[in-house]
Amino acid sequence: TLAPLRLLREPWNASEGNQSNATAGAGSAWCQGLNIPNELFLTLGLVSLVENLLVVAAILKNRNLHSPTYYFICCLAVSDMLVSVSNLVETLFMLLMEHGLLVIHASIVRHMDNVIDMLICSSIVSSLSFLGVIAVDRYITIFYALRYHSIMTLQRAVVTMASVWLASTISSTIFITYYRNNAILLCLIGFFLFMLVLMLVLYIHMFALARHHLCSISSQQKQPTIYRSSSLKGAITLTILLGVFFICWGPFFFHLILIVTCPTNPFCTCFFSYFNLFLILIICNSVVDPLIYVFRSQELRRTLREVVLC
Repeated sequence: TLAPLRLLREPWNASEGNQSNATAGAGSAWCQGLNIPNELFLTLGLVSLVENLLVVAAILKNRNLHSPTYYFICCLAVSDMLVSVSNLVETLFMLLMEHGLLVIHASIVRHMDNVIDMLICSSIVSSLSFLGVIAVDRYITIFYALRYHSIMTLQRAVVTMASVWLASTISSTIFITYYRNNAILLCLIGFFLFMLVLMLVLYIHMFALARHHLCSISSQQKQPTIYRSSSLKGAITLTILLGVFFICWGPFFFHLILIVTCPTNPFCTCFFSYFNLFLILIICNSVVDPLIYVFRSQELRRTLREVVLC
């Protein structure tokens, strides 16, 4: 049957005997995992899809939002939609197959699973990449304010977005093809950790500068105060996004680390049994991100209200 990211649900680098022994040694009640109904996956997927579509529509509608920063946010929303669409398609097929309304050959099911897994992997890489790109963009806005429009031109923004999507597609294809190679998993984990460290360093530097200016700006510098206040607000938004991303994606990447390091350990086996919960957290990330955009951006909130009210 279809299973989200079935390639990563169980470790492949353990012999059958060792894996069965580990499972037998981890037979306590809390190691049985959670039985999450397909209806919950379906509901969260629909909510996420609608929310992110509204964000994309609002950014495209308002010309004031036609800037590299909001284009990057739009791409992040599209990445979240990839998770929602793949989840919706898979859940619908699972429900139809469970109720006997759809009969598909096993080989077709495997191909469908690979395509869905590739979509999810692409969304992982693209989401993380665009969070990093947005952080760098905000960093340039604060530290190179007078040169921002010459540094972050529309042409460079388009090249950056195209490069991220191309790299995400290629990397996800390689991952699905060679998923049994630990080196591939280590590259994905390393990329995750690198982006986290990069964004944390940028945010700490931005907040340090913002605090310094808030303490030293005089009453005659009203306009710079407003500009830097806006930039600080954007940095806070990105920090919230990063925190939500880490909470929602952290267990999944920890799952990957355990697959590489301890596939037969009883504790790791218990952790593997909660894989469906990790998938729910991933979908929750796609649900929460649009809410953060709306509450942190007055212009986007106003435009979104216009879109909802037609």
